[in-house]
Amino acid sequence: MISRRRLLPAAVLAAGALLTVTACTASAPEPEPVELTVATPEAAVATAASGTAAERAVETSRALWSSAPVVVLAPGDDPDAVAEAAQQGERLGVPVLLDAGELDAAGLVAAEVDRLGADTVATVGDDLPAIAGTEAAPAADVEVPPARDADSSTLVVVSGTDDAAASATARAAGAELLALPEGVTDLQQDASVVSAMGASEADGTLVVGSAFAGVGHLDWSVAAARSGAELPGGGQRFFPDRRFVALYGAPGTSALGVLGEQDVAATVQRAAETAASYQASSDRPVVPMLELIATVAAGDAGPDGDYSNELDPERLRPYVEAAAAAGQYVVLDLQPGRTDFLTQARRYESLLTEPNVGLALDPEWRLAPDQVPLRQIGGVDAAEVNGVSTWLADLVDAHSLPPKLFVLHQFRSSMLRDRAAIELSRPELTTLVHVDGQGSQPDKQATWRALHDGAPAVAWGWKNFYDEDEPMLTPEQTMTEVSPVPDLVTYQ
Repeated sequence: MISRRRLLPAAVLAAGALLTVTACTASAPEPEPVELTVATPEAAVATAASGTAAERAVETSRALWSSAPVVVLAPGDDPDAVAEAAQQGERLGVPVLLDAGELDAAGLVAAEVDRLGADTVATVGDDLPAIAGTEAAPAADVEVPPARDADSSTLVVVSGTDDAAASATARAAGAELLALPEGVTDLQQDASVVSAMGASEADGTLVVGSAFAGVGHLDWSVAAARSGAELPGGGQRFFPDRRFVALYGAPGTSALGVLGEQDVAATVQRAAETAASYQASSDRPVVPMLELIATVAAGDAGPDGDYSNELDPERLRPYVEAAAAAGQYVVLDLQPGRTDFLTQARRYESLLTEPNVGLALDPEWRLAPDQVPLRQIGGVDAAEVNGVSTWLADLVDAHSLPPKLFVLHQFRSSMLRDRAAIELSRPELTTLVHVDGQGSQPDKQATWRALHDGAPAVAWGWKNFYDEDEPMLTPEQTMTEVSPVPDLVTYQ
């Protein structure tokens, strides 16, 4: 089954209308205020992600405090003592550390007490080690001088419930604390987390929790969440919390798909109505999408000889802006002819820096030097796909954008050669294979199943053709007869 899409000369396309504490020791009857120094993390994003709460308490203290004459210390294996120590730490406005046996035998806590310049250890609980050069006193007996405001311009994001000491240290420093919802470790997934991080005016970010250990591209993840920019449907992850329904085509012409049958405003409205028709049958919220053909395979070589007509990015911008205003996503589709995908993708960098714009590669139209559109069906190697995805992920990273949808069209195995070698590790992208064959439903279903066989872990898209499908599925049929149920349904 092949996709029999029309080709248009450049002249036809050109003619289309567009569109920041204080404390003291307990022995002083009239304590003098003692200034504590709150640090600013050296890096924009710091982590306290070691394997134990005692280690993370020290890491948090290092990140947020330059000095403190008093620290609170509790046994790390006594939850009640830890909870009380957290309260005392916030009352005193000082760091809270945890004794953790072997770790402390190695000098972990003693080293941090020394670094802080503390001369008093306010204790909670029993069997705590003596720390050379300090005086120990029960935390409840330590008095607090008149407090001064402390300011640490840091957002501290805490994952899990095992970091009461670190959280208390952050509060004592005057940092802004954000406790993630239970079970949430992905800063992009939860809309409330993105909203809260986006609303923060803190300069730096400290993430606390073992869940953050070894997380790749964490600086980007934090920066993207701190941007507050959300994808249509909320949060900064595409799936599994939503489904997309798209209109496909090129601006100003009906010959290449339904997107071009009406003006910008009517296109956005039609996309909304088409998506709404799926909601009753969908187990997820349905979000409208536009897939804009940005470069159109051509029947003639054209001035550059690549058999592809590249639309001016500014001609597409009205669609991007109208879609953003309406809460819709946009994907730019590339049909490169005899040139390569990355060369064409770079032309649309100004649009791809928008948070609601993703990218689609259409290998059917990626031709060899001796091929012509419609005479042969093209294909692309994984190396070229990976070059584009690396460039796009780096763009997302550089601009602290939410992840982008990266669509790969396919209706034959030869279109995505060595598909298993396609790189999927960059969290800045969500890759989707779009099965866009047309014709009879048995043939379309057979292609769908064949392309799923041995497929990598990606999202999936299905295309409904108004004129070429025999017959075209209804929204309910698309949701019930196509298995697995597609993450994206496109209309051409």
